[in-house]
Amino acid sequence: MKGIENSYISIEQAAGLYLHNTNNKINYETNKSVSFEDILRNAAFSQEKIKFSKHANERLQSRNISLDDSQMNRLTQGVDQAREKNIKESLVMMDDLAFIVNIKNNTVVTALLKNQEGNVFTNIDGAVIV
Repeated sequence: MKGIENSYISIEQAAGLYLHNTNNKINYETNKSVSFEDILRNAAFSQEKIKFSKHANERLQSRNISLDDSQMNRLTQGVDQAREKNIKESLVMMDDLAFIVNIKNNTVVTALLKNQEGNVFTNIDGAVIV
């Protein structure tokens, strides 16, 4: 009987072996209430790059706007911040640039320079400055 008892571990022991391993890259916070849906959604979008709609690409080209890696990282951070606040359509402002981003689809809808006339933004429910 002793051989059988020693070959099994409890669920709590197994959880302790796997969840509290110091080599594990995931930081489990027990005092935060986060749904599985939120974790899954954030993981899916964090791996997906920001897309640019056809309209946004045309605006970037016609306005001679090009983004370097640093600016793309900042734009991604802005989109992530908007997603954390449950914004659906966001204005993301960076340097002298403004982007309207559909957060759900991870897509830049349009882009413009700060000094252009007619800086009125409609159909947004939040703004992020990065």
